[in-house]
Amino acid sequence: MNLYAVRAIYRFEMARAGRTLMQSIVSPVISTSLYFVVFGAAIGSRIPEVDGISYGAFIVPGLVMLSLLTQSIANASFGIYFPKFTGTIYELLSAPVSHFELVVSYVGAAATKSVVLGLIILLTARLFVPLRIDHPVWMIVFLLLTSITFSLLGFIIGIWADGFEKLQIIPLLIVTPLTFLGGSFYSIHILPPFWKTVALFNPVVYLISGFRWSFYGLADVQVGVSFGMTVVFLGVFIAIVAWIFKTGYRLKS
Repeated sequence: MNLYAVRAIYRFEMARAGRTLMQSIVSPVISTSLYFVVFGAAIGSRIPEVDGISYGAFIVPGLVMLSLLTQSIANASFGIYFPKFTGTIYELLSAPVSHFELVVSYVGAAATKSVVLGLIILLTARLFVPLRIDHPVWMIVFLLLTSITFSLLGFIIGIWADGFEKLQIIPLLIVTPLTFLGGSFYSIHILPPFWKTVALFNPVVYLISGFRWSFYGLADVQVGVSFGMTVVFLGVFIAIVAWIFKTGYRLKS
């Protein structure tokens, strides 16, 4: 593996996060803090505990996951789209850097930024609600797997998009609604049987459920199923990225 090239691209992407600190870190943290104020304090004071957990603490994993999904996609999609936009993608493709190294660099940088953001949001959440993490190792595992998986999705979106507006279509119209409907602010067990069954077709339910279990031992689905579904999503996105480089889809045109 060309570690020098991987390190160079990775450091360049991480440096871009430093130059856009307000957009990359500060803005998502402020937005999430507002969720804590509105849902945790204002609405949470009128809602009883959920399985022995205060409502403000209950929504923390969902809010972290919401930021994690959106920022992973945004970081990775913009990271690979911008070279396409400026034309420097051809220099990357012709450089002595394998496709694997290219993906590792961009996806690794996007996932790193998302993990850092997720940890900052967790620290911020402690200012609003009491938190506990029953399974810290599993929390880190779900955090890393989710960041990598959706950074791969962002990479795919960045390759597919042929304009800046398309970078926002899937996150805004698909990922964010699925996250809100995936149990971020409630347990799917409170839904009527029909809608509970419908909710199980939402892939984000499994991500949030597994992540929440690592905090409080509470889960809407079995943690093994959540972990398995996360690995399946990761495998699917890896296969799509491999197909993109094999066919040159939106790269060679």
